[in-house]
Amino acid sequence: MTPLDFEQIYNAYYKKVIGYIMSRLQHRADAEDLCSEVFEKVYKKLGEYDGEKAAVGTWIYAITRNTLIDHYRKNRPSEELDENMADGSSVEEGILQSESLSELAAALKQLPQDLRDIMILRYYDRKPLTEIADMMDLSYGAIKLRHQKALNMLRMLMGG
Repeated sequence: MTPLDFEQIYNAYYKKVIGYIMSRLQHRADAEDLCSEVFEKVYKKLGEYDGEKAAVGTWIYAITRNTLIDHYRKNRPSEELDENMADGSSVEEGILQSESLSELAAALKQLPQDLRDIMILRYYDRKPLTEIADMMDLSYGAIKLRHQKALNMLRMLMGG
């Protein structure tokens, strides 16, 4: 492809790419930086593009999606998010305040080891879920789901 072809591709797909990225990022400057990165990759890989494998739009979408995934991986949140954001409730408050410690200990013993470890690290050691994720070599999302599962199991085991 020639530089003229790249210019036509850029003009045809810029608005779609920036719109896709903007719908997934909060800051316009970050979106513009990523959009530039996408088109830089497109320009560098023009010689590798095979029109028989995929349409130009599909190819650009794949580059855009992969660039966005790379951005998320590099910029994982360093602050702990509110564990109650998903449902707006405070499940652990009800469990920890309404039941005695001996009942809680008995229920904890019934949890699978990995869930028990999460609960102990979270509430006894007062570790944020992000740190627990690092310690257990799991993603924050996986730890958050397991934490919620453990809370739900405890609630069920304690008759709540």
